[in-house]
Amino acid sequence: MVSAHDPKSGEKRRVARSRPKADAAHWHLAKVVPVTTPDATVGEVQIAIRGQHFDCTDAIVVIDSNQRVLGQLALGRLLELPLEKKVVEVMQTGVPSVDAGTDQERVASVALHHGLTSVPVVDSEKRLVGVVPAQALLAILRREHVEDLHRLAGIAREDANNREALEAPPVRRARHRLPWLFLGLAGSVLTALVIAQFETVLAENLAVAFFIPGIVYLADAIGTQTEAITVRGLSLSHARIGRLLAGEVRTGLLMGGILGSTAAVGAQIVMQDSRLAIAVGISLFAASGIATTIGLALPWLLHRLGRDPAYGSGPLATIVQDLLTVIVYFTVVAALLG
Repeated sequence: MVSAHDPKSGEKRRVARSRPKADAAHWHLAKVVPVTTPDATVGEVQIAIRGQHFDCTDAIVVIDSNQRVLGQLALGRLLELPLEKKVVEVMQTGVPSVDAGTDQERVASVALHHGLTSVPVVDSEKRLVGVVPAQALLAILRREHVEDLHRLAGIAREDANNREALEAPPVRRARHRLPWLFLGLAGSVLTALVIAQFETVLAENLAVAFFIPGIVYLADAIGTQTEAITVRGLSLSHARIGRLLAGEVRTGLLMGGILGSTAAVGAQIVMQDSRLAIAVGISLFAASGIATTIGLALPWLLHRLGRDPAYGSGPLATIVQDLLTVIVYFTVVAALLG
């Protein structure tokens, strides 16, 4: 049997009345979709879909007699298969489904992880109510990417009034950004207090201060790269946090080793002070490992606490990275030059 899924069924009306949140799967739902049973042939499916109107033809959904999803058959694959083949022989099995209230970012993650051209949406009884089509999945990924970039910069979560952050009124833009900047101001005061504790070191060797901006900048840059990868990866990756953290820390230490060695050579050439050069290299090596750890661990921790991981990026992580980088640098300098 091949048919179009009926969008006016009772289960669909119940889904519509449940009023899921605005960024849920329900709002991207294509209701009129081609469905078939597993015992139909490829030729029967091709004939049945001709001349019919569908909201989405990315894939033919395979269902049982109770309208529960058994699998999918992508339209492109349908057209290249022998006509006598049974759908059950060629369909993609193990296709996950989502309910109408599933967050749209989770829907896109499911599609990417399982290689789906569309994601089936089911009701409370696991019966098909429609699909989230490929075009909607692309729109979701784009919107979530832009939203994460905004929050990475310390801009409030997107809504109907501030989606275009650059076009919002200046007062609104300032209101969204100032809380994070005040947090940064507090962090800069703490950093100044930390540096003040090493006044003696600075007084004995003023050249120590010359390398603070470079080391802090490089640690921030490495951390920002990690944060951007982590914020997106937390929603799209299914790897365990231990594996992700170990890999990112090793990456940070590898980059820190290369950057630290290069910086040490440069410091030696410029300052002609081998102990200071070694201190700069060791500090940059350690700061790189710290930056990648914070850049991954802080968003992950917020994610586990049920908070948006993007808010752990940008200004908040930068403050922590700057403080720890300065502490590491002066500790190493005091040990080698004290």
